[in-house]
Amino acid sequence: MDIIKTAKLNKHYGKSRGIIDVDLAVEKGDFFGFIGPNGAGKSTTIRTLLGLISPSSGSARIFDKDIVKDKEEILMNVGYLPSEAIFYQGMKVKELLKLSADLHKKDCTKESQRLCALLQLDENRKIDELSFGNRKKVGIVAALQHEPELLILDEPTSGLDPLMQKVFFDILKEKNQQGVTIFISSHILSEIEHYCNKAAIIKEGRIIALDSVETLCKKSAKHLVVNGEIDLSKLNGIKGFKADNGISTFLYNGEIEELLKVLAKGKIKDLTISEPDLEEVFMHYYEKDGEE
Repeated sequence: MDIIKTAKLNKHYGKSRGIIDVDLAVEKGDFFGFIGPNGAGKSTTIRTLLGLISPSSGSARIFDKDIVKDKEEILMNVGYLPSEAIFYQGMKVKELLKLSADLHKKDCTKESQRLCALLQLDENRKIDELSFGNRKKVGIVAALQHEPELLILDEPTSGLDPLMQKVFFDILKEKNQQGVTIFISSHILSEIEHYCNKAAIIKEGRIIALDSVETLCKKSAKHLVVNGEIDLSKLNGIKGFKADNGISTFLYNGEIEELLKVLAKGKIKDLTISEPDLEEVFMHYYEKDGEE
């Protein structure tokens, strides 16, 4: 079952580009990563999905419900963390969390206290006294405490120190194991590679790749490290070439037979061929403009 499903979803800001023909399918139980640099369209996609801004055209459904017609019903069972959370001034953390729980018409006291303890968040502090990282923790608890079926998290780890980032992802893994579907946007590729089972890459408002993280890393290119003399000038399919002290490093997505012919003509001391990590895959897709 698809928890999130979009078809040719578009959002334009006058003549400015927002998102273009976005097709997404996020299945129940997915830990789904949404990857792209700032300005690529991640937040616009998320805000459109949640009905915070209206789509220009196309369609989107969450829980098989229309995001425009059934917005309020959808939001009751979604936990949302914006990239920059803004809270009422003068409120204590516990007051803000109770307000959030009341909006979902649920007593979240037990789960709220558990999450605050895990994240080392003082419920008695005032919101306007908190650091950016602690305000982010408040947003995390508010998004998770009502135990929704779907979590939509926009750049959730910005402001968290490395220890709290690990605690946060431990909480998400626990939720995911309980059947919660997680949709997380990030430009920190290691987060997506370590925790997500599927991912989509967005560039200039368009989805340019969508697959399992494992498949994305395997199908795009091979990572080569060549120690020795080699002439690569006639070899097509090379990306990200670097050379230092006789060691050449690059991604290759051309014909293996052609690669072997070139390697056979060189004077090679050592050779390593491996799968690229997600950061290299990301750069590969961006450099080739998303063309397969």
